[in-house]
Amino acid sequence: MPKRKLKGLPKADVEAIFGAFAAVEPEPKGELEYVNSFTLLVAVVLSAQATDAGVNKATRALFKIADTPEKMVALGQPTIEEMVKTIGLFRTKAKNVYALSQVLVERFNSEVPQDREALESLPGVGRKTANVVLNIAFGQPTIAVDTHLFRVANRTGLAPGANPLTVEQGLLKAIPEQYLLHAHHWLILHGRYVCKARKPECWRCVIRDWCRFEPKTPLPKGG
Repeated sequence: MPKRKLKGLPKADVEAIFGAFAAVEPEPKGELEYVNSFTLLVAVVLSAQATDAGVNKATRALFKIADTPEKMVALGQPTIEEMVKTIGLFRTKAKNVYALSQVLVERFNSEVPQDREALESLPGVGRKTANVVLNIAFGQPTIAVDTHLFRVANRTGLAPGANPLTVEQGLLKAIPEQYLLHAHHWLILHGRYVCKARKPECWRCVIRDWCRFEPKTPLPKGG
């Protein structure tokens, strides 16, 4: 028997959800610290399978002395490793940061490219990382699907999908144009702090009236 294809939410519900997000936080911001498009790129590469707080702790000192590709290359891979050693998979990540800095100097005039294909040609940069940089650094209406966003898109019914690319494409199709720029941050932050993996806090969710997740979790006793 063929598997039934999940349908997304009605257009009116999607409008209501993003209207609610916008009413609460009109200008959502990511939590990674950076000083320019290059340091943002580095921070996002370092953030894979790590917390933003942990990355910020390591990069504050790093970005003070290496905020351009040339300075990062001059620093050298061993020093980069030492400075980011508190982050998971730091050796591989330091290698990628050093290598992508070299490529930026040699092929892109030390500038972070503003298109996905060029970004994905850099060491350690995949589609999700490219989408984050395009959205935050260059104001492009992209959707970076991490584990939080993937969960929220499926739970709510906004864009049910079996893999990140399907969810990304579904969201780009479903979300009204006026909300696309900030949608990525609204959904990730919602998944990180409200629609949590084990115990979603439905009792304080601003979009619970349109969300398909059942059963909704009640207010904890004594809460």
